[in-house]
Amino acid sequence: MRFLRAAPVAVLLLVPLLSVPASAAAEDDWTGPLSTRGRWIVDADGDRFKLRSGNWHGASGTWNGSGSTEEDANHHAGENSGRVPLGLDRAPMAEIIAGFREIGINSIRLPFSNEMVHDTRPVTDDAVAANPALRGRTPLQVYDTVVRELTAAGLAVILNNHTNTTRWCCGVDGNERWNASQATAAWEDDWVFMARRYQDNERVVGADLYNEVRRNVWDDPNWGLGDNHDWFAASQRVADRILTEASPDLLIIVEGINWTGIPIDGFAHERPTLEPARRLSHTLVDSGKLVYSAHFYDYTGPNHSGATGTGETTDPRYRDLSPSELVSVLNRQAFFVSGEADQHFTAPVWISEFGVGGREGTGSAQRAWFENFVDHLIRTDADFAYWPLVGWHDNRRGNGWALLHWDAAGHRMGLYDGDDWRAAAWTRLIGAQGRTGHVAPVADWSMLSPDHGDFIASRRMRALPDFDSGARKAACPDGQRLIGLAHTGNRGLCTDAGLTWRPGTHTVVTDERHVRPGQDWASGYTKLQCPEGSLLTGYSVRGAAVSAALCAPGPVSATSGRTVWFDRSDNRGTAPKGGDFAYGRYKGQCAENEYAAGIAYTGRIDSGRTPDALYCRRL
Repeated sequence: MRFLRAAPVAVLLLVPLLSVPASAAAEDDWTGPLSTRGRWIVDADGDRFKLRSGNWHGASGTWNGSGSTEEDANHHAGENSGRVPLGLDRAPMAEIIAGFREIGINSIRLPFSNEMVHDTRPVTDDAVAANPALRGRTPLQVYDTVVRELTAAGLAVILNNHTNTTRWCCGVDGNERWNASQATAAWEDDWVFMARRYQDNERVVGADLYNEVRRNVWDDPNWGLGDNHDWFAASQRVADRILTEASPDLLIIVEGINWTGIPIDGFAHERPTLEPARRLSHTLVDSGKLVYSAHFYDYTGPNHSGATGTGETTDPRYRDLSPSELVSVLNRQAFFVSGEADQHFTAPVWISEFGVGGREGTGSAQRAWFENFVDHLIRTDADFAYWPLVGWHDNRRGNGWALLHWDAAGHRMGLYDGDDWRAAAWTRLIGAQGRTGHVAPVADWSMLSPDHGDFIASRRMRALPDFDSGARKAACPDGQRLIGLAHTGNRGLCTDAGLTWRPGTHTVVTDERHVRPGQDWASGYTKLQCPEGSLLTGYSVRGAAVSAALCAPGPVSATSGRTVWFDRSDNRGTAPKGGDFAYGRYKGQCAENEYAAGIAYTGRIDSGRTPDALYCRRL
């Protein structure tokens, strides 16, 4: 047994006695599919299901990009996965999966590449030496078997599109974006294919859309500009395709942007992570399916790429921050998503990668960071996925990042073998007390953003003909109503607060025919008012101008209303829920116990025919 030189003897004597609490063992009795309620993930019975996950990498590739793919030395850390999940050459699959359960894992993030999906070359016999039944199969067929065996063991599986090509991630490597080495349409089609492939397995619970979106040599990704590098638009589109064309049951996991800018002192650069979601968040056709994710390692930082040498800047890494500074940065970059309730961006946040080296000489700063990061995961009761679960070892030496290692003879070196300093922190994390049991449904708050094109979040309206040809159209998810609008910028806010219903036949309103005599609620302005018994569920715009109001019948009665003006300032009441759905713009919003029944605007010369007022009525 090899002990770390810096570890106190007393600690080493205690480590072998540590074990995962029985309560943290993988649950067999949970019921798929999973969905979300506010910041929590729940199973089909509405009970909290915390993703205590790990990454079983390899199928997306381990080759570094130069030299022969057959040589182990040309693979990351010398670990050649053979285009399949790592370790199948060294241990039977059942043994590997049993190891996951031993350490308290209940779910697996399972990376794949788009190249893997189409790779017809059989895996080598060496790659599956410990699992001879897999000989002669393609990488995708091996992936199928891994998915089947993981879910049969009670584990949830999250499909993760890690790379375009089957090689190690994540530099300037042709895998920077979802469309770096392929067309966006091909990427979308691959996701529809993969989601359909496992749609009958209720323990395949999620689609993790793409890993660590980042800059290539020339261009940055962005969040909302509407171009070919717009990660917000691409993830929104493929998510809706997955839910409508393949499987409505999957959680849709959207990772923040991992890097923008040039990593040289004096040039703009940063890790935006999930910060852009505060101003522009996703609204899927199925509420309760969105999960946001982010990655954190000690050697990266809020403005540090993680590079050493070329690409290294003087910015602090996360490990350089004090505990209080680290908490502040983490909350700003990711944890606000789950930490702030009743916002348009509120969702579970899944830290789908974090990790640190174990036995092999990790310094005090790295250790302190890991302990502090685990503390924050426990403090926030966050869902997480450790990177990686499986690695190689040679006489108890090797990469050291994995929680479970196997040597060429099939001998396992585990987290709890007595000489891994991470064991105590892992035990605290995996056994931490958090929310359990039933989670009551909560109101959804959803942003509409027809910034560059249609934003139809209604399944019903997507299946019907265009309700205002040539205009940019926005529609709330089915069961939600429009409650807020921006004066400029075209943004809207939807909710189901206080009202449970399913919309029926819609009405498109382009004039004042439904305004009753004597009830002019915006004198001198053009009013697009819904018919009696209907409420606003969407709108359309041409340029910045209002074009039409979309109305649907609901369980509402004709009542007197009030006019909410927002042409000169915000008018959203005190402590409005939903958050700032149009940052930097004037906004109007009905109260939670109201519904919007009309939009007013003016065609005066000095006006852009943008929304000026809402007509709000009591539910």
